[in-house]
Amino acid sequence: MKITSIELFRVPPRWLFVKLSTGDGICGWGEPIVEGRADTVAAAVRELSGQLIGADPERIEDLWQVFYRGAFYRGGPVLMSAIAGVDQALWDIKGKAHGMAVHELLGGRVRDTMRVYSWVGGESPEAVAAMARERAAAGYTAVKMTATESLAYLDSHDLVDEVVRRVQAVREATRPGFGIAVDFHGRAHRAMAKVLVRELEAFDLLFVEEPVLSENLEALEEVAREARMPIALGERLYSRWDFKRVFMQGIVDIVQPDLSHAGGITEVKKIAAMAEAFDVAVAPHCPLGPISLASALQIDACCANAVIQEQSLGIHYNAKNDLLDYLADPTVFAYDQGSVRIPTAPGLGIAIDESAVREASSRWEDWKNPLWRNQDGSVAEW
Repeated sequence: MKITSIELFRVPPRWLFVKLSTGDGICGWGEPIVEGRADTVAAAVRELSGQLIGADPERIEDLWQVFYRGAFYRGGPVLMSAIAGVDQALWDIKGKAHGMAVHELLGGRVRDTMRVYSWVGGESPEAVAAMARERAAAGYTAVKMTATESLAYLDSHDLVDEVVRRVQAVREATRPGFGIAVDFHGRAHRAMAKVLVRELEAFDLLFVEEPVLSENLEALEEVAREARMPIALGERLYSRWDFKRVFMQGIVDIVQPDLSHAGGITEVKKIAAMAEAFDVAVAPHCPLGPISLASALQIDACCANAVIQEQSLGIHYNAKNDLLDYLADPTVFAYDQGSVRIPTAPGLGIAIDESAVREASSRWEDWKNPLWRNQDGSVAEW
């Protein structure tokens, strides 16, 4: 079996799909994307095509090593996202060729279902609380919300009070024990992050995500001393070598590798194994499309330290197209009581509706994240 062709599809709302075809008639799908950099990642995937066309798709580890180590410069979001999508597609092919779900090829599943959480948002405490109430009524047992918009290095305590009011509203709108995760999105710097985690201590949070940027690990150590809740990060780390520094520091409780950014299934399985050795949980990052989610669930299935899965159904980014729009059988992601069954069909466990993908690719709009500025005009973290 040899790879004969590579096709790329930019589809709304902000995703990039890759299809690898073989001479045996088996195809595999992957999702290589850096949000807001679809064309850049597509170019990186095309650069890998010279090593892919004519290759045996079952030699996944060897191809991964070629992609990563075969060039002098390595790592980073663009290259690792390109590798990630191709890697997903290779595992999809291999699973289909052997009639097995990917998690069976990785040692078999340790669970039948995976807990998921939903995003909630809104401009007021009342709006966020109403959405959280809806999610709880739909059976979700946990939600995640952003803490705040832009923050200066030192900012007004009025903004901190706004965060507290929004989180308090969600806590009051849901039952005791309901999971609330708060994503700082790397927007807070050390001083404000310390204030925020201290003020949020009373709400028994599920975790705080990216209280500071991942590159500021020395600041994270100081923030962790103030925190009385689990700390999560990892969406902007791209390989086991990036995560190695985090594990060695010993202050992160949950890592969040993204299956479309951190080298794909091959690499995230290794990151999860490293995390287990450090007694750290895994909660894969996934505000993306159906292929990325399917890949994450294959990892969740076979990793004992996987605890909860992000998913993007109904997220505000997906106004024009949602992740179920590209599936031949949308029921594969049927959430029940806050969990989803592990997909067990061969490969990634999903069937892509190729006609829907091709039609949607004609409606692509180039998504870019907003550029935020502080009141004084300086650029703020988004």
